[in-house]
This record gives sequence, C-alpha cells and structure tokens, in this order.
Amino acid sequence: MRISKSAKVVLASITSLILTVIYLPLLIVFLNSFNSSVNMDWPPSSFTLIWWQKAFSSTGLIDALSTSLLVAACSTIVALVLGTLLAMALSRYKFYGKNSVSLMIILPIALPGIVTGIALNNAFRTMLGFQLGLATVILAHATFCIVTVYNNALARLNRMGKNMEEASADLGAGIFTTFRLVTLPQLVSALVAGGLLAFGLSFDEIIVTTFTAGGGVQTLPIWILDNMFRPGKAPIVNVVAVFMVIVSIIPIYFAQKLTSKETKN
Repeated sequence: MRISKSAKVVLASITSLILTVIYLPLLIVFLNSFNSSVNMDWPPSSFTLIWWQKAFSSTGLIDALSTSLLVAACSTIVALVLGTLLAMALSRYKFYGKNSVSLMIILPIALPGIVTGIALNNAFRTMLGFQLGLATVILAHATFCIVTVYNNALARLNRMGKNMEEASADLGAGIFTTFRLVTLPQLVSALVAGGLLAFGLSFDEIIVTTFTAGGGVQTLPIWILDNMFRPGKAPIVNVVAVFMVIVSIIPIYFAQKLTSKETKN
C-alpha cells in the first residue's frame, strides 16, 4: 500500500506530537534531577550532582528500593510458575469453562488498579484475616504479573503445537520428562520476556501496593508519593523518578528484543 506525501507529513506530525507529549515531561524530570535550585526554578540556572549524591546516601530511600526489588523479584517468580502452569493447562487440555477461566486470568490487568486494590484489601483483611505486609504486596502484584507470563507462554505453546510432545510421549517419556526436555527449552525465551515485563510492572506499581502494603511496607513508588511535596525533597524525588524510568526501561527493552527476535524466526 502506497501512502501519499501529504498523508506521510500528517502522520509524521501526529506521531511527533504524541511522542513530544509523552516524553517531554520525562526530559524535564531528567533535567530537574540536576537542577541546582532546591525549588526547581525553571529554566535551571546551573546544574549539580548533589541531589544524586543525597539520593543514594538516604537510608530510607535505599530501604524502599530494596523492598521494591524484593517484591518485584518474588512476584515475578510466582507469576512465572503459575502463569506457565495456567498456559499449559489451557493450551494442552480441554475442559468445561475453559474460556471463562482464560477471561478470569486476563481480567486483573484490565481492571482499574484501584478496584483491584480495594478487592484484594478486603479479601486479605476480611475474608482471609491476613495482616497486611510484604507477603500481601507480593501476592497482590502476582495477580497482574501472571497475565504477562501467561500471555507469552500461551502464545508460544500455540505456535509450537503438540507434535514434539506427542512424539516424546510415544517414545515412553512421562509428562514431567517431556516438559523438562521438550516443552520447557522451547518456552524459555517467552518466559524470560514475560518475566521481564512482570518485573517492570511490579517495580513501579503504586495503586494496588497502597491498598495491600499496610503501614509497615514502603516501596519506592510509595516513598516518592510520601516525599514529593515535602520541603526540599522535590530534587531527590526527581532523581528517583529518573532511576525508576531507567530500571523500568531495561526489562521492557530486553523483553521487546526477545519477542521481536522470536517473531523474525
């Protein structure tokens, strides 16, 4: 399909406008992390590294970062295990209500975060009698991290077909041997991509975390929210925001690379 020159200009202009709206605020945050003014005067009169030094010497900030990394890692592991099992079940077996189960698996990532947060808060405190804390945050994050792993694994399993698995079974291999030697090696790249996306989603999640963390758990996004409007904290918050953008981009970049490589193959 050929596009006229005028249409190309219009599309390029719209694309440029959208990218500017999305990324210009991020550029301003990046520049403000080096702004020498504690009040974030704009444009910056001079630049400094003092806010970066203060950020990485803050005990509370380091603790919040460690908590976010721990929660993201644990929820990603839970999502990898459960997401893979669910994908295997729905891809390889037929049972009543299969489509409904698939919808319920995907639904958490489509629901507004505040709805998920309220529902999980009520479930943990009222129905299960759990004390809100680190464990409830990990479980809450796993509910939407599962979706990314599940979608990647299901797509790969559907592309693979069942021929090699059936051949392995015909040769006498059991279910677990077939999974370990035949299915899993072909799933690895899809699981890595799904796991990286899950990690990125968990690391910067704040709404569900707010409802399920209780008072004793402070992740990095919650630290930002608590300190954003405190006197003299705005420059450090900008530093943390830039750091979170970098940390979020890395797993998404590698996940996209893995996915695009698999598509080409």
